[in-house]
Amino acid sequence: MTNSSLHSLDIRLLRYFAVVAEENNMSRAAQRLFMSQPPLSRHIRQLEERLGVVLFVRHTRGLTLTEDGVRVLETVRPLLDMQDKTWAALTRIAKTGVQTLRLGLSTAVEQGVFASLEARLRMRVNALHITRHGSPELIRLLRRGKIDAALVVLPLETTGLVVSSPFWQEPLIAALPACWPEAKSESLSLSVLHDRPLFWFKRERNPLFFDYARQFFQRSGYAPSCLEEPLEHDVLLARIANGDGMGLFASSFTAIQRQGVIFRPLNDTALSISVGLVMTEESAARWQWLNTLLQAGLR
Repeated sequence: MTNSSLHSLDIRLLRYFAVVAEENNMSRAAQRLFMSQPPLSRHIRQLEERLGVVLFVRHTRGLTLTEDGVRVLETVRPLLDMQDKTWAALTRIAKTGVQTLRLGLSTAVEQGVFASLEARLRMRVNALHITRHGSPELIRLLRRGKIDAALVVLPLETTGLVVSSPFWQEPLIAALPACWPEAKSESLSLSVLHDRPLFWFKRERNPLFFDYARQFFQRSGYAPSCLEEPLEHDVLLARIANGDGMGLFASSFTAIQRQGVIFRPLNDTALSISVGLVMTEESAARWQWLNTLLQAGLR
């Protein structure tokens, strides 16, 4: 093989060879490379022809590197590692060149709470894309790489993610039908509302928060008859206004004026929600300043 043919060698052939060497099996290597086995076999034969050596001994149990194959693998591995590091560095440069933050905001708190934060972020980044969902859905989007960070209500299942200390806390308050006698009281305890139906979510939506609230209910001697909670707040408030049941909301929702619905504080002030920042490890390294900004406060 001439030097000129070496210089024109496609690095992808070396990548294919390294994966086959790691798997010692052409079929498994093809699956890792998201290609079918016949073209991968052709690529390996092409590399052997270009190098003028036999890279693998083929047998019924799979493949085994020859001595030449071992030497080739030892030679190309530093090159492939450097390629990985180079692409990762270029990706970071490309991302930081255009600061685009994809941020999830939990709808468990009234969205006006985030207005000041959104304004400050728009001054820091070139583009801010906001996604508003319930906290469990935001975690799913974060794991799938659809958003960079999320402000969610804790506790929540966040295994494998980076979670900041909660920086915002709100007590839960009662949202009552205006037609209920209890709505005339300035403040209430859960025990007074014991016989009233409560709109509440199913445990599978957020097991950790469900159990946290249930433990508090039990300590307070509160065992409500639960109705399935609509996902949309507008629908939920409409059901409450209709007298179908009551709800528990973050106190920030008092900013909403809804005819037929009365918000009342609870004497059981220990029942509250906490808002924290959740990111992947990669996002945490890139957006570490975001946590500092949030610790300064939302308003």
